[in-house]
Amino acid sequence: METVNQNESVKSGTKGLKIYAKTEDMVEYLYTVLRQYPRSEKFVLAAETKKAALELLELIISCNKHYMKKTTMRDVDIQLDILRAMVRLGHRLGFLKNHPYEVLSGKVDEIGRMIGGWMKSIQN
Repeated sequence: METVNQNESVKSGTKGLKIYAKTEDMVEYLYTVLRQYPRSEKFVLAAETKKAALELLELIISCNKHYMKKTTMRDVDIQLDILRAMVRLGHRLGFLKNHPYEVLSGKVDEIGRMIGGWMKSIQN
């Protein structure tokens, strides 16, 4: 299974992009955590949270491919904030227990720091 992910990364041109690997790891963990959401939320908040995470992954790929990255980076940053809000809401509503929330928040925060560094490198 690991070789499949590496092959997909090579095809999409993200092989050396650490932020892509971290985001992919976060999405994988998110999928396992969202299985714990109640049935009534599987097609509402859980689906929207998945959508936000997958769109973040898409935007990172897109930003890596664009020559002019500033506007796409702003979109990446906005999408990360949307994902943070969804995760926080899931926790506040009691769908995410403390430990999975802390782990997921840590992963999202790490991605946020990487995005911040990427944005600084683009501005210089």
